Amino acid sequence: MKNTKKFLLLNLGLLLVAIGIYYFLVPNNLAAGGVSGLAMVINQYLPSIPIGLLMLSMNIILFIVAFFLIGKEFAVKTVYSSFALSGMVWLLELIYPLSQPLLTDDLFIQLLFGILISAVGMAIVFNQNGSTGGTDIIAKIFNKYFNMPIGKGVLAADFFITLFAGVTFGPKIGMYAILGVLINGFAIDLVIEGFNIVKQLSIITTEADAVKHFILDELGRSATVYSAKGAYSNEDKEVIVTIVSQKEFVRLKNFVKSIDSSAFITVSNVHEALGEGFKEV
Repeated sequence: MKNTKKFLLLNLGLLLVAIGIYYFLVPNNLAAGGVSGLAMVINQYLPSIPIGLLMLSMNIILFIVAFFLIGKEFAVKTVYSSFALSGMVWLLELIYPLSQPLLTDDLFIQLLFGILISAVGMAIVFNQNGSTGGTDIIAKIFNKYFNMPIGKGVLAADFFITLFAGVTFGPKIGMYAILGVLINGFAIDLVIEGFNIVKQLSIITTEADAVKHFILDELGRSATVYSAKGAYSNEDKEVIVTIVSQKEFVRLKNFVKSIDSSAFITVSNVHEALGEGFKEV
């Protein structure tokens, strides 16, 4: 069930990337980085070769690099994602050929929606330990060996492609492409951060035993218990500290409220949790 969910999320991310590329970026020649952007530049000179096919062929070399430098799981998912994304774009070309921009001729709106939709999709794929191939593999290498955030790695890898876009499609398109790369890089990091955020709670309650049992038995999480003394009451108290997902946070908060309406809870966002019950270290 868990693997099925991951597979579905991976494909959802790929579909969003394909939609962003084909319906918003391609009709406006907005080569905003990546293999897709490079494919758009090459397609301008070799229009007989489909963009999807160009993307597919350019990814092959980087598959080998991903396997040796990042690992088998990432490489396998990247191979699948690259083929699937190329196929999705190619299929969209066949099903709904576009001769002009979709919905609006406003270049900035097209860029914004195309980049944001693609960035969300890429973040979902990265969060499943995959990538869409091409320069995303370079970004993952930067992330693994230089601790560079994924989005910033994508930004660094795609910058030169936007320069080629400026030469091919003119300075106006080139400047839009650079803007797109900047938005894309920051948006990917923001979305990934949103996926990984968990809640850390410190709970002081007269029903400490019930709260501990709920955390352990109902949520399947652990907790750390500290002994404390109230400065005003001078009473001995227990402080329960736990880290839970955002959905579990709502359940835990409602449970504490139902058994002790005078409980004191502090909540803070944790941007990433590694270890048992969360992502592997």
